[in-house]
Amino acid sequence: MKVQGPGDPQDVLNRHVPPVAELTVGSLALMLVGGVYIGAHLPGNVPLLVPAALLVGGGVLTAAALGLMMRIPDFAHGTFLQVARWALLAYLVIAGLLAYVFIRDGARGSMLLILVATLFLFAVDVPTVMAFTVARYHEPGRRDGAARE
Repeated sequence: MKVQGPGDPQDVLNRHVPPVAELTVGSLALMLVGGVYIGAHLPGNVPLLVPAALLVGGGVLTAAALGLMMRIPDFAHGTFLQVARWALLAYLVIAGLLAYVFIRDGARGSMLLILVATLFLFAVDVPTVMAFTVARYHEPGRRDGAARE
């Protein structure tokens, strides 16, 4: 029978982490519902109470996920930032292109504000899930690229 010590890969696989990915995916789901709701009412007048409430709910879930993630002991924050930085850049470009499409399509005022805020939250949520998934399985204390002993 093998005794597992600190740094053992099984420790990383079996450790309990808060529901960061689940909260972030929940936020993405709220953003999707809000976007579908807006799309269902176009080209007419869009009631904005529901999309605004969904946006606030998604923002709360994202903030809670990021707050919980920051409190995880021995979490690979460096790895998280390394992955999140590049993914965030890519998703901000995508969100910017979609915002440009909304502007060219005639979205104005409060509806444009809600759409752009939803795109921004989308651009934060996807890289958060990606980077968290990579970092949660990264061995604590192990430098990136270092071989196992």
